[in-house]
Amino acid sequence: MEFDGILAKCGDAGRYQYLMLLLLGYVAFTSTVHYYSQNIIGFVPPHWCYHEQLVNRSHDQIAAIYAPFGKDAACTRLEQIEVHEGVYNLTVSSKSCERWIYKYDFGFRSMNVELNWVCENAYKARIGQSLFFLGSLLGTFAFGMLGDRIGRVRAVILANQCGFVGDFLTTYASNLTQFSAFRCISGLAATANYYLMFILVLEHLAPKLRNLAISVMLGLCCCLGALVAPWLSVLAGNWRIYLTFSAMLQLVVALFYFVVQESAQWLITRNNVEGAIARLKHIAHFNGRQVPAADFEAFRQHCAAKRKQDNQQQKARLFDLLRTPRLRRTALVVICTFMLVSLSFNTISRNVEGLGLSPFVVFSLFAVVVPPSGLLQGLLQSRLGRKATCLLALLCTSLLSCALGVCLSFEGAQLNATLLLAFALPTRLGISMCYTTFSQYSSELLPTCVRSRGIATAHLAAAAASVTSPYLIHLGTKFAAGPSLILTALLLTAATCALLLPETNNRQLPITLEDGETFGKGESMLSFDCWRARDDDVLKQPAEELKLNALNGVRRNAEADTDTEAETAAEAEA
Repeated sequence: MEFDGILAKCGDAGRYQYLMLLLLGYVAFTSTVHYYSQNIIGFVPPHWCYHEQLVNRSHDQIAAIYAPFGKDAACTRLEQIEVHEGVYNLTVSSKSCERWIYKYDFGFRSMNVELNWVCENAYKARIGQSLFFLGSLLGTFAFGMLGDRIGRVRAVILANQCGFVGDFLTTYASNLTQFSAFRCISGLAATANYYLMFILVLEHLAPKLRNLAISVMLGLCCCLGALVAPWLSVLAGNWRIYLTFSAMLQLVVALFYFVVQESAQWLITRNNVEGAIARLKHIAHFNGRQVPAADFEAFRQHCAAKRKQDNQQQKARLFDLLRTPRLRRTALVVICTFMLVSLSFNTISRNVEGLGLSPFVVFSLFAVVVPPSGLLQGLLQSRLGRKATCLLALLCTSLLSCALGVCLSFEGAQLNATLLLAFALPTRLGISMCYTTFSQYSSELLPTCVRSRGIATAHLAAAAASVTSPYLIHLGTKFAAGPSLILTALLLTAATCALLLPETNNRQLPITLEDGETFGKGESMLSFDCWRARDDDVLKQPAEELKLNALNGVRRNAEADTDTEAETAAEAEA
């Protein structure tokens, strides 16, 4: 009896699975709050150089005094302010600003405000943010290895505790060195805390729940996290208190150790079949199922036979992806495209300042468009296929980003919040579609034998590319249209790369390296599933299912032959 069979008897869609979905939703919620905390603590409200004559004036009056200096108003220091018949005579000082007057947005005091990391010191926050992504790169690799060595549950808990420690220590940071080091520690959990829990849930879930249930849970909880994060900071009022809240949310994950069972599939890979059976019995008890001992014995024998077979077969390695030309090209294009899409996603989703509204409001609006993007993606993929949907999303998002950049090029348009949001919100929706669509598309392009390692490599490369995201956002303080125009070029490049990849929708997905080398052979750059004549339903089955059916057919024929021989022998004896 195979694993899916014994899991179905223990319950693969019961109380335990729904509990796991809820816990996955909690991790998705805390991961979203943790990810966006990096942005929120660095919000920079409107500010002007301090002058004793401005102390008792309103923010509108101060803004009017500094208005003649335009974009340089925030960093221009005044030596003298004189008023003659309602006209201000201003004398500019040659010294740089040392103190500022801040117009707090919803009363929130950010880290940049408290440490005065503005004007010529604004780069310091970007360094810390880039090291957060560097930590994400290291954490993705380190906890991925730990997940295979010490187990999924322990790795999930350790990843979240790194996020807790990093956020908590950041609240005590008072200089750039401390801030950068602590953000790097916090970044270790930026990706690992989510995808490890995702794998753990996936390994205990029925196939019928793997698409809709997970998608709905993740969509709702990520949207909820993005909505809660900015207003939690407003409620806290101070960046240190807000980060403490964020840290405590991750600390709760340590309690998973007493609730969540270790992955039975992982235990089998460690040759601990008895441990796997013990976890399956616990799941059966939690789901109220009674499983005969004979079924567990059949599963034990299946694991022993499978281990013997696996030992006789040579396992494919990651670098085998680069041995043959077509598979090598596919792997490299997947990695390069994923880097471009990930960098664009991290930049667009975090770039909420300079759009004419409070960044807290923009954050909330950005969160609201995420669920519709998933729905639209599902509808388009079912009609157009993976490649066409991915290409369409990349092209439309690049055009919207270009339009936003053109608007930001004009000072008059920069003050029109309605116009900017008319392009920014569809751009946010589009980049969500780009990221989720290509994540699924890329996982189907690589052969099963090296799929997990290939996708892990793509995520590592994407994390490395995202290190530059904070600096790209910072460019907007010097040239408002710069980030949008650069993103346009990146997304168009990604769209061109996507054209080089074969379609996967309604195709037999590759299992072996040989399958990967021949996959999509003969297709042109414009081969889309929506333009293809529909084949017979049997041909649309994945290769794994076809081979499994063929194998089962052989086994049934062998069993029938055995039964026939037994009957013949019995008749002969009679």
